[in-house]
Amino acid sequence: MALSATRSASASTSGLRRQQPTGQRALVRTAVASPIEREVVTAPSSQPSYLSKTQTSNTPATPFDSYSFAPVREAQVSRAMTSRYFKDLDTFAESDIVIVGAGMAGLACAWELNRIAPDARVALIEAGVAPGGGAWLGGQLFSAMVVRKPAHSILDAMKVPYEDDGNFVVVKHAALVTSTLLSDVLKSDNIKLFNATAAEDLIVKRSDDVPGGRYVAGVVTNWTLVSLNHGLQSCMDPNVVEAHVVVSACGHDGPFGAASVKRLAALDMVPGHPGMAALDMSVAEDAIVNNTREVVPGMVMTGMELAEIDGSPRMGPTFGAMLVSGCKAAHVALAVLRNKQAAAKAKASRATGATASA
Repeated sequence: MALSATRSASASTSGLRRQQPTGQRALVRTAVASPIEREVVTAPSSQPSYLSKTQTSNTPATPFDSYSFAPVREAQVSRAMTSRYFKDLDTFAESDIVIVGAGMAGLACAWELNRIAPDARVALIEAGVAPGGGAWLGGQLFSAMVVRKPAHSILDAMKVPYEDDGNFVVVKHAALVTSTLLSDVLKSDNIKLFNATAAEDLIVKRSDDVPGGRYVAGVVTNWTLVSLNHGLQSCMDPNVVEAHVVVSACGHDGPFGAASVKRLAALDMVPGHPGMAALDMSVAEDAIVNNTREVVPGMVMTGMELAEIDGSPRMGPTFGAMLVSGCKAAHVALAVLRNKQAAAKAKASRATGATASA
């Protein structure tokens, strides 16, 4: 009974408290046997308390004291983001080259394409929110990144410092390499990163002019969160990006790993995929670089995804092959693109000549 009375009194007090006007509050103690804290509401101030904080006597002066941002409306911020994103979707709906996967190989491919073909329109598709794949750390979550020579020449071109350990170099933190690649790529006007976007499928066309009668002509995309949850909702149809060349840098097998290899195998465009072999560092990196190629018409493959289609070994915590394979893929993809552009130009010229003759 006493407990009920106490609760009733507390509820009554609480109810009264809710009727008090809003303003600054102070905590005082009541003079009862078991002290409790209750709020006493004072008159409202002219501005919220968080806008009128005063510095204590020992707070040093900084260049950011009494800081104030320029005014903005929430709708302005929304339009600033969405207008640019949808403009990018429109611009890159037809791309020269699409790179699937923004891990180290994919980023290196985009980086090299920006150097050798700044006129090429490149869409970079990354399923994760954060690009970079596993290249933010070295092996077993350690910081340093090991790059075997002569791949260190790419680090020199990127102006990334390192320590020379003879046959290999060591960058003090893997994130330094990845962030430099990413920064250089994102500064480019001809490359657009679509992160948190999954390549769910491939666009495949038929033609008697290519080996096997089929070629890759782009990718099918969706928000990654939708792709991961198709089984929890009704059908959510995707979007598409057409491209003259697709570079697949999806990495070894995983939730989105080796996605292109698995899809090509399912379509009988490649003779299965044996999967990545066990680790052999000395063999693995050479195999990845030397096997970087156009695996089917319209698709160039780079990085660890090649190990899935070729059955070559993994290399573990050395990253030179990812850099060099990505750069090589850029040159292979550009050659494919230029050949297609030349063929299209020649076809158009023949059509113009035939029309003139008629």
